[in-house]
Amino acid sequence: MKVALIQQKFHGTKDATVQRTLELVREASGGGAELVVLQELHQTQYFCQSEETRFFDLAEGWENDVKFWGEVARQNGVVLVTSLFEKRADGLYHNTAFVFEKDGSVAGKYRKMHIPDDPGFYEKFYFTPGDIGFEPIDTSVGRLGLLVCWDQWYPEAARLMALRGAKLLIYPTAIGWFESDEEEEKSRQLEAWVAVQRGHAVANGLPVIAVNRVGFEKDESGVMDGIKFWGNSFVFGAQGEELFRADSQSEQCRIVEIDMTRSEEVRRTWPFLRDRRIDAYANLTKRFID
Repeated sequence: MKVALIQQKFHGTKDATVQRTLELVREASGGGAELVVLQELHQTQYFCQSEETRFFDLAEGWENDVKFWGEVARQNGVVLVTSLFEKRADGLYHNTAFVFEKDGSVAGKYRKMHIPDDPGFYEKFYFTPGDIGFEPIDTSVGRLGLLVCWDQWYPEAARLMALRGAKLLIYPTAIGWFESDEEEEKSRQLEAWVAVQRGHAVANGLPVIAVNRVGFEKDESGVMDGIKFWGNSFVFGAQGEELFRADSQSEQCRIVEIDMTRSEEVRRTWPFLRDRRIDAYANLTKRFID
């Protein structure tokens, strides 16, 4: 299967950013991609750098956004993974990934489950944790295990998607560096991010895709300088083999071919699911084992 990863920056306004995304989606379709994956909150700036109620306005009209991206999927004949700011009710919002079929219909959605609350990443102010669980989404290109950004650090989330029959793990992402950090620390952060997701591929015998944004985005509150998003979007195969890894600064549409039969081969020789000691894992549901 040909998968397109679209790594891009924020272009100052929603309209300008969306127009650039459309160009890259058309490029992906023209290159034969069947599945196109966009980054987290791809329509706007990463507004969670500060806690400001005005940013909730970005979720107004989200239902029109759903219709718009469904039409983009239909016009380009691709399965499209998007990431939108969903207003569920007054004062109730989610960070939601919508998946569209090639005919433009909604194949399913995933509401981000793990919500961070760290300097520069104040997502708990904006997003209610997901309440529809870790459920893969069935599409014409396979069953997709869709997770979002902060979810990527949790092997439990990846495992549950695998146990529900996901054939592919996908992570739309927005993560980057603070320029004040030492270069050694920046390197450690980036490689930890790559390593943990590569581990999800190995532990579950599944391909893993992560798509991250690039570019510097200023902290509008002025409390911090801002975030330089580190890109490095990637694809790992079912044994953790690197199939593609982007750089830290380029906007790009990269088409990667994934052998979707590889998981069966890998799991026959490395039967991790077979050998799990499910009778001994009850304590995993505890916060901490005192």
